[in-house]
Amino acid sequence: MSFLNTRALANVVKVLACVVGAVFSLAATQAQATDKNSAAATCSVTIQADDAYHFIPNHVDVPQACQDFTVTLKHTGHLPKAAMGHNWVLTTKADAPRVAKDGLIAGLDNQFIAPGDKRVIAATPVIGSNETSQVTFSVSELKPNETYAFQCTFGGHSALMQGSLRLE
Repeated sequence: MSFLNTRALANVVKVLACVVGAVFSLAATQAQATDKNSAAATCSVTIQADDAYHFIPNHVDVPQACQDFTVTLKHTGHLPKAAMGHNWVLTTKADAPRVAKDGLIAGLDNQFIAPGDKRVIAATPVIGSNETSQVTFSVSELKPNETYAFQCTFGGHSALMQGSLRLE
């Protein structure tokens, strides 16, 4: 009879081990989901611009759960604003080329953005070496199926300084 009790006890231990393992697995899965949700709820990004005509990163995902989204532009280059200024201008992809062309005409006094340009969703001012600027915009202005682009509209920069933005 003690053999049967030992065997039954071993089976109970195995079942308990499975239950404990399942509980830990579920807890780990929930923690991962919470981490993903926390990352998804990040409602800001810092983008670096340099003297080599780069945006880093050049793609941004905006969580639909955000009410507002903030872009911080940091100029990591060494040249002054008049020589190598950068801004960050968000439009639809379709509007980007005309916004850049009209911004070139508008010039530095207007931050290389045509005054009152309704195609511009959000934009930072032009900054130079070691400067930082920010813009916050309402996520409700973005449409889920639209393709968005950001660019530097400083004279001639938009050909290389481009990126994409997507509403998640």
